[in-house]
Amino acid sequence: MNVRRSLTAAVGAVALTLGLASAASATPAALNPCGFYETGSDAFYNHCTGDGSRVVIKVDVAWGPDHERCVAPGTVWLGSADKINGAHYVGRTC
Repeated sequence: MNVRRSLTAAVGAVALTLGLASAASATPAALNPCGFYETGSDAFYNHCTGDGSRVVIKVDVAWGPDHERCVAPGTVWLGSADKINGAHYVGRTC
């Protein structure tokens, strides 16, 4: 009976490990969502597009004037997360 329990525990551990591995491989996509996002210390804007367009975003600065910025496809660093409140697409290309 102990052999059966050990085998069941081992199979469960392998299944759990495989489950964690596939969850870890799915994590990078969740780390770079489209639009504005923050990590623990930094603020980013990810312009997700397949057409290569560049767009204008408005960056909401915490303790300073807001500004517009032209961004290419992909992720761009906006600054420290404690200095940037957000960013959004303003509806035009650049």
